Amino acid sequence: MSKTYFTEDHEWIRVEGGIATVGITEYAQEQLGDLVFVELPEKGRALAKGETAVVVESVKAASDVYAPADGEISEVNEALSSDPSLVNTAPMGDGWLWKMRLADEGQLEGLMDEEAYKKSIA
Repeated sequence: MSKTYFTEDHEWIRVEGGIATVGITEYAQEQLGDLVFVELPEKGRALAKGETAVVVESVKAASDVYAPADGEISEVNEALSSDPSLVNTAPMGDGWLWKMRLADEGQLEGLMDEEAYKKSIA
């Protein structure tokens, strides 16, 4: 069964069987506006929690997307290269950014659940 966590920087991380899928929240994409470019990370890259993993560019600004935990990138969402707007239309679905093998699932303990995240942006 998968569980979804949220960060204060508006990333979501959904964990299933040691593999985490990461993206930005609905709130984050609304703040950014229409995305025009997503700079995807390299597969196999090691990430440290809090490190910039992806840069998303919108008509308003460029924003960093941070790794919510330590791990190694196992897959990137190639569809975003040709269609970055997937992040706007389905930020928690087809608009995911990358998948990673977690180095330490214990790092997820400090993250918010959906209810706590919704309170933080209210």
